[in-house]
Amino acid sequence: MKQERHNAIRELVGNSLIQSQDDLRRKLRRRGFAVTQATLSRDMHEMHLFKGPAGYRLSNGNGNGEVSAVAEEENDGPPSVANVMETFGLRCRQAMNQVVIGTVMGGAQPVAAALDNELWPEVVGTIAGDDTVLVICPDLRRAAEVHARLRKILEG
Repeated sequence: MKQERHNAIRELVGNSLIQSQDDLRRKLRRRGFAVTQATLSRDMHEMHLFKGPAGYRLSNGNGNGEVSAVAEEENDGPPSVANVMETFGLRCRQAMNQVVIGTVMGGAQPVAAALDNELWPEVVGTIAGDDTVLVICPDLRRAAEVHARLRKILEG
């Protein structure tokens, strides 16, 4: 069943514009796959889907078939913190000079990787488990800045 669902996700992402997880979940339901948000998030993580300006795409560049040259150039890099937080992030909390991010199961790695790739000067480093990311900052003030930025993304 999982392989069939992954094939359906590949086909949907490759042939239609998918702007949100909920959009993908509805399209899967029409094909007979009733999935929870958590299952869909895990699938997307396993399949290396990411969201760019032109919607969700597979990491091999396949997606929606209507990507302009400008959008193609924008998607050459890894997904942004905002994109992965929108997909995987659930909550964040500051603890001294650290920020703890809660994600869906399997979502911590892409969130940590996005933070590492963006090279925020306030972030010394990240440690990721399955559903939790520890963001280490040099001091309380910078941790508060990171927390505020992440909370704004989550609430946005």
